[in-house]
Amino acid sequence: MSARSDPFAILGVNAGASAREVTSAYREAAKRWHPDRGGGEEAQRRMAEVNVAYDLLRDGGWRAQAAAPPGAPHAQPAAATGRGAWLQPAIREALGAELLAALTAGEDVRLVTPASTWASARALLAVTERRLLWLLDDAIASRVQSLPFGSIASVEHHLRRPRRRVAVLRLQTVSGRRLAFSELRPATAAAIAQRIATGRAAAR
Repeated sequence: MSARSDPFAILGVNAGASAREVTSAYREAAKRWHPDRGGGEEAQRRMAEVNVAYDLLRDGGWRAQAAAPPGAPHAQPAAATGRGAWLQPAIREALGAELLAALTAGEDVRLVTPASTWASARALLAVTERRLLWLLDDAIASRVQSLPFGSIASVEHHLRRPRRRVAVLRLQTVSGRRLAFSELRPATAAAIAQRIATGRAAAR
């Protein structure tokens, strides 16, 4: 899914949708497009779009809204200026100020998802067109870190907690450094691994 695509439109909800409405729409879309139900490559493509849209929204635009008092009016997004002005509002909201500040001009963001690392139980991982970018929420210093796709030597993902359907993504850099991002949805971990593989091939 391009960062210029609208995750609300992909899930078929309006920009003022509640967290519950977004989750319900995701479940309906997943039932419709899950590859196990047939549909071949088109179903796989649509399911990938649905997963990315949900990951963007579940930690993004409706996060603050979910904590708002019942009946509170939905804020209308203002015209984008400054950092990340080229991105969709839901993506800017999901990234937050620190990750937005780390982007280079025009850098396309493909996916944003909550994660966990050894350094921080609460992290926010973004996949751009050229690198991984993440925020360590529990850290005091060096909160934002990044890793270009060309610096990744290997990537793998597997279920860490099969019953809860929680996956971990493991990376090794060309310098031998090892990284792991856990508490990911399996489809999200697979999508990130695929994006890294594509990015590494393009960087050669």
